[in-house]
Amino acid sequence: MQKEQLEILLKDMSLREKIGQLVQIPGFMIGSGSVITGPALEMGFSEEDFYNAGATLSVFDFDQIKEIQDKFMEHQPHHIPLLFMGDIINGYRSVFPIPLAQGCSFDPELSGRLAAMSAKESAAAGLHVTFSPMVDVVRDARWGRVMESTGEDTYLNECFAKETVKGYQGSNLADAGSVAACVKHYAAYGAPEGGRDYNVVELSDRTLTDDYLPPYQAAVDAGVEMVMTSFNTLNRLPATGSKWLMRDLLRDTWGFSGMLISDWGAINELELHGVTKDGAESAYLAMKAGVDMDMCTPVYALNLQKLVEEGKIAEELIDEACMRVLTLKNKLGLFEDPYHHADQVKAEDVILSREHRELCLEAAEESCVLLKNKRDILPLAKEGLKIAFIGPYTEAHRLYGVWSMLGREEDTVSVKEGVEAIAQNNECTFSKGCRMLDPKYPLYEFHGRVEEEETDDEELLLDAMTKAKRADVCVMLLGEHPAHSGEGGSRGDIRIPKPQRKLLKEIAKVNPNIVTVLFHGRPLDIRGVDRRSKAVLAAWFPGIEGGNAVARLLFGESAPSGKLAMSFPYNVAQVPVHYDHFTTARAFNGDITNRFQSRYLDIPNDPLYPFGHGLTYTTFDYMSIEQSGDVVTCDSPVTVSVRIKNIGNRAGTEVVQLYIRDLKGSVVRPVKKLKGFERVTLEAGEEKTVTFTIDHEMLKFTTADMRFEAEPGEFYAYAGGSSRTERHVTFTFAG
Repeated sequence: MQKEQLEILLKDMSLREKIGQLVQIPGFMIGSGSVITGPALEMGFSEEDFYNAGATLSVFDFDQIKEIQDKFMEHQPHHIPLLFMGDIINGYRSVFPIPLAQGCSFDPELSGRLAAMSAKESAAAGLHVTFSPMVDVVRDARWGRVMESTGEDTYLNECFAKETVKGYQGSNLADAGSVAACVKHYAAYGAPEGGRDYNVVELSDRTLTDDYLPPYQAAVDAGVEMVMTSFNTLNRLPATGSKWLMRDLLRDTWGFSGMLISDWGAINELELHGVTKDGAESAYLAMKAGVDMDMCTPVYALNLQKLVEEGKIAEELIDEACMRVLTLKNKLGLFEDPYHHADQVKAEDVILSREHRELCLEAAEESCVLLKNKRDILPLAKEGLKIAFIGPYTEAHRLYGVWSMLGREEDTVSVKEGVEAIAQNNECTFSKGCRMLDPKYPLYEFHGRVEEEETDDEELLLDAMTKAKRADVCVMLLGEHPAHSGEGGSRGDIRIPKPQRKLLKEIAKVNPNIVTVLFHGRPLDIRGVDRRSKAVLAAWFPGIEGGNAVARLLFGESAPSGKLAMSFPYNVAQVPVHYDHFTTARAFNGDITNRFQSRYLDIPNDPLYPFGHGLTYTTFDYMSIEQSGDVVTCDSPVTVSVRIKNIGNRAGTEVVQLYIRDLKGSVVRPVKKLKGFERVTLEAGEEKTVTFTIDHEMLKFTTADMRFEAEPGEFYAYAGGSSRTERHVTFTFAG
């Protein structure tokens, strides 16, 4: 449909119809036969409001999608199709690693391919929009939703945001196999006070501008079609009601012309925040701020028409919002094909295809991070060893995160299955060892309490101890339950559950050769695990091919290459903890006799494992670092080249990282900021020069007078294998 036709359609629509397009109804309100259900009526939706709705969400069945689309278009006066949306965060049925794990790959192009795969399956099944990517910068491991982000670093999140958006949307939204991306949560949702979900956010203007906003802007620059508002307050105003965030910054400054949707119930919650007195005021504030669609409440449906009729809101605002909804539908080609090329036969063909499973395996292998490998206990020999695999994740099939809405255990390879496929020449035994959860602390997820089978704890422990005593090596398979992280998954104690800690402690008494594999959705406090293990592999929630990936990494069929996208704290008391902190006038210099420094008396300042850390099965020597010049100007960059050599006896992949430090600014500057990275694969004995270009754009920040620019002065450029690298050259920016 041409733009002129859309304008004619809009002009012909009634006010009530236009408002209907700004309403999203949840899928559970649509009953069998696509009829309005009790919950919808109880919320205040009339039948007219219901069938005028512009979108629904969380309907994933192909036949149901087709039935609903047909019924709603039949009732809609202009036969306008619905948008079908869903939380497809890390895969439709071909579930791949959680986003935080993907961040550890330092491979945005891979995430782009994963997003394209996810779009292909989702679109074939009938979906139009995915609520992804989440690009919130996350620095507090207590917050459960860190699993949906690609980590603590601004630049890394920017890179992943761009590639993920491109992967979902392809070159043309109307093409088969593409879906509209929705970047979230705008803005700064990743910094809740106390790491507690839905809590307030308090950030300085500079911190917001320099550290938290750039990934959203990167997604906008990449052409993202939708943006979702966040639940949190910012500058003491709920984001969903912030005209400055939505109209002034997002639309006027960044040039975003797409559709803006609230998070679930966020418009209604303006009243709960205490900034509005009722639904009418909430609808007024959100519409004036520029929120186009109300997710899953009747606030717009019940109030906007009266607000227009009373002259409190201009109908032009309704027209603008409605046109953005219609424009997205038009870009998806829904006026010509309301099903967007959805095809049950095609869906069955592509979902869980061999090609998709292979990509899931590649992603799982790249995302795992080898935190520790004392005396090169890994990789394990492929024959001649007695190995005991112990822990509640030994035979578990739920190796995907809580947001994997369509993940199925029957699709997933367990670690036991992965090991049995490649380690036939070893004597392998398997034991659960203990229950997953501490029964004293009930855990609830979306559909109720997490229930575990009744077990004889002493019998489980005895079986594990017996097998551990006979083994040359014990591989402990431990971690969080998937429901420990995700939305509403904030935790004050970020250790693995108590039964698993006890199991590890007892096994360590009878066998010192312990390799621990962790499954988790956040960085954990693993001091006890680290102390008792010769090797620690952070596998995160790796997806349906997780068992194969872990087995291949343990036995050296592939080598770890992941680097931490989020620091592992030494202790939860440190959080939020991140590598790019500011220096202080009394920074700790290592002298523990001096009380008057910025330090803890009882724990280190530094995290246990920092951003960018990760080992592999070979060793890389950073031989030299050189620069093409020592002065950067607005017109002339410099290059920094680092020579790296694989001095081990097998091939390996290293992520070479570039950091910059501004030695003096008009405001205090971070000790380091990531500005570049490159994955390099080298054969044994091979060496290569990796070159980074540094230009003045990389040196910009929000200055004392609130200008975003680079200031003349001296800088360090660091290059190395983690954020702890001290290898650097010096250059100046001359302006």
